[in-house]
Amino acid sequence: MICDPLPIGPGLPVYVIAEIGVNHNGDLGVALELMRVAATAGCDAVKFQKRTPESATPTAMRGVLRETPWGTMTYLDYRRRVEFGRGEYAEIARAAAGLGIDWFGSPWDLESVAFLEEFNPRAHKVASACLTDMELLRAIGATGRPVIASTGMATWDIVDAAVAVLGTDNLVLMHTTSTYPMPPDEADLLNIPALAERYGVPVGYSGHERGLQISVAAVALGAAAIERHVTLDRTMWGSDQAASLEPPGLERLVRDIRIVTLALGDATKKIHPGEVAPMKRLRK
Repeated sequence: MICDPLPIGPGLPVYVIAEIGVNHNGDLGVALELMRVAATAGCDAVKFQKRTPESATPTAMRGVLRETPWGTMTYLDYRRRVEFGRGEYAEIARAAAGLGIDWFGSPWDLESVAFLEEFNPRAHKVASACLTDMELLRAIGATGRPVIASTGMATWDIVDAAVAVLGTDNLVLMHTTSTYPMPPDEADLLNIPALAERYGVPVGYSGHERGLQISVAAVALGAAAIERHVTLDRTMWGSDQAASLEPPGLERLVRDIRIVTLALGDATKKIHPGEVAPMKRLRK
């Protein structure tokens, strides 16, 4: 199966992805509300994370105890607690269709690729943590869907190896730094044009910083897609909440992305209509 490419690339509006991830904490109502928030803000897509806990949880972490809103439990039981099943993903697919936005997920294991395929997602996302899992990359690539791959925690050699497996057809790379939340001096935004030049594919930015400035600057440097975590409240429990945008922040981000895109222009030096009158008054 070969699917249509995502509308990401030169001459197209910046594709804005609201990463819901696991910020829903296993509550479908929260997930659906976050989808509505994303659609209202003008986002193009929402993204979830999908794991098979028994496959995706490192062996050393499975028995580690963790304090959660549901009491003390092992890390493996926590991962089970926040995962959505078929019923929830059927609702997510229906909600996305009703809202007119794309949806997809980051499958962290082979079972999760097959699971997500049941619901016809618009694409698949490769999480930075999975960029070196070549078996997973092959399975994702074999679906024929567009692939968005994040490149956090990676060197050029690691990205080279991943791209060699995924191929460059229907591929979008996302520059990212996997620090939560990310300080500005770790942003390395010049990797956006560097990735585009090296691989010849659309390149976006997946941000984990606080605030909006770095994501907006990424657009100015050529990012064709922007992904940011979204939450109803940054004080909610969960490891990604502090690096997420609340609804008003997401709305401002989309607004600023659209303004910056307009401001970039087309690299043609010309006299704009607003300059005609000043030119007549001032130029000798």
